[in-house]
Amino acid sequence: MRERNQIEKSLNDFQDLENELRDTVDLIELGEAEGDTEIVDEGEATLARLQNTAARQELLTLLSGEADENDCFVEVHAGAGGTESQDWAQMLMRMYSRWAEAHGYKVELLDESAGEEAGLKSATVRVQGHNAYGWLKTESGVHRLVRISPYDSSARRHTSFASVWVFPEIDDDIDIEIEEKDLRIDTYRSQGAGGQHVNTTDSAIRITHIPSGIVVACQNDRSQHRNRAEAMRMLRARLFEAELQRREEAAQAEQEAKTEIGWGHQIRSYVLHPYQMVKDLRTEVETSNTQGVLDGELDDFMAAALAQRVSVSAGEKKTQ
Repeated sequence: MRERNQIEKSLNDFQDLENELRDTVDLIELGEAEGDTEIVDEGEATLARLQNTAARQELLTLLSGEADENDCFVEVHAGAGGTESQDWAQMLMRMYSRWAEAHGYKVELLDESAGEEAGLKSATVRVQGHNAYGWLKTESGVHRLVRISPYDSSARRHTSFASVWVFPEIDDDIDIEIEEKDLRIDTYRSQGAGGQHVNTTDSAIRITHIPSGIVVACQNDRSQHRNRAEAMRMLRARLFEAELQRREEAAQAEQEAKTEIGWGHQIRSYVLHPYQMVKDLRTEVETSNTQGVLDGELDDFMAAALAQRVSVSAGEKKTQ
């Protein structure tokens, strides 16, 4: 029913666009015939709006992957570099939270490991909303920041790295076989805010899937059982995402490119000094509005990366 409703909505949106376009063209022709420039101007303004609407609908057709419409998990990990990279990881988590909130998505913090002085060593959030995974999957990779360090008393320029990994939340009817013997489950004390009980009991859960090496953790609830259930959902999602990547050669190439959080593996550079520029190294999309990007204005980067990904996939199918 969910799939049917989405297809029906897409068809209705297309028909509404087609009808409004036809009416607008008729209106402009009428205005030209009667010499009414006001009607013509109004019609041309409507055409410009319809063009933007059509471009948006065309972009949404790219979100046709197997799990694109699902909610997703976003993991951010600081690279080498101590406080600098940990602060950058926190900036990235803020950037994605701002993007999600601006698009009406719900963001839930599931796990975080704070840095020694500032920032985050790592964090995981769930982003809930239609097509959350479809948009955010293009952000997986290594992100590079160049700036004057606020933690350097000599005000020197520093380069920091952090990795982002996005994987879809999967429905319960998708069967992911996980054997208990393949799991190592550790409990530990939660970090950060959460009340006396959270910080004084071993309620946090870390699960390692031994065959794949995948590690997931959850500490957002004071119940160990609920944290374990949430961690298992994350593990199933990670294993499912790994299977999707095995089917998609382009996505697999991206996964191999982010095995090291450092030079030569980044997908995007954020330069704050000596000039202002954010540039995606996959699509060549760039902007000097660095503050806007860090505040969550990521749509242009996501759209270009998504279009490129679909184009590469179509090219591979044609070659086969």
